[in-house]
Amino acid sequence: MTLLDYSYILTDTVDKLSDNNSYRGLFHQHKDGEPLPSGKALEEIIDLSRAILFPGYFGKSNINSQNINYHIGVNLERLFELLIEQIQAGLCFGVENSGMETKNEPCRDTAARIASEFISRLPEIRSVLATDVEAAYYGDPAATCFGEIICCYPIIRAITNYRIAHELYTLNVPLIPRIITEMAHSETGIDIHPGATIGHHFTIDHGTGVVIGATCIIGNNVKLYQGVTLGAKSFPMDENGNPIKGIPRHPILEDDVVVYSNATILGRITIGKGATIGGNIWVTESVPAGARIVQRK
Repeated sequence: MTLLDYSYILTDTVDKLSDNNSYRGLFHQHKDGEPLPSGKALEEIIDLSRAILFPGYFGKSNINSQNINYHIGVNLERLFELLIEQIQAGLCFGVENSGMETKNEPCRDTAARIASEFISRLPEIRSVLATDVEAAYYGDPAATCFGEIICCYPIIRAITNYRIAHELYTLNVPLIPRIITEMAHSETGIDIHPGATIGHHFTIDHGTGVVIGATCIIGNNVKLYQGVTLGAKSFPMDENGNPIKGIPRHPILEDDVVVYSNATILGRITIGKGATIGGNIWVTESVPAGARIVQRK
């Protein structure tokens, strides 16, 4: 083949890929000043958040009690700038893809307001994360100290991303919360939807393969093991045969529940306070408080 023949193939392929029937539903048309959220920027947001929430364990290693105020101040200023930029991108994306008309308040003003509200919640996020560290430490006899939990355990990375994403989710930020939890999913193998509600002293031992659905409600002092699925059993369809979204469809786990490895709990059922679900169990009906569900011999 000659170079002319190759040129024809390239031109023909460009024409086919540029046909609007080819990319329908797969194309995001950018507008000036309305970029998509940046994965690289969101990674920096997570890195900065971890450095602020766990000073000395993430970020600069030369932090001490004399300069902690300075380091947190610098990181917080940078975090605020990035949040405004990325939340604005998420808001613009949300407006375009929802078909809603743009509100009177400009996206950037809304983004700044949401970013400041999120930052004001960081002390509470840290307070709850401290309980998650405790739960992981006291729940694992192999753990030697809190520092090992923070540095090494995948649950701390996953739950940190989740608690950050959940706050942004409750502040009605589109797209970004899901990206943040999927970043943790890729990093740890733990898939927690930002819409789930999770109480304090939460831990997952080992972690790989855990799935927690969007409408899950998890109480306090709950422990999961690897491979646990808290999912939906089925969902009703509308008159056009499409699934109805936004309805509660995932389990409720009350306080002090333990779910062992590879258990699958499906549907809007309740696992009562203090119940234990054994490994490799398929649960689709509510379990009373204090019950112990295991495989039959």
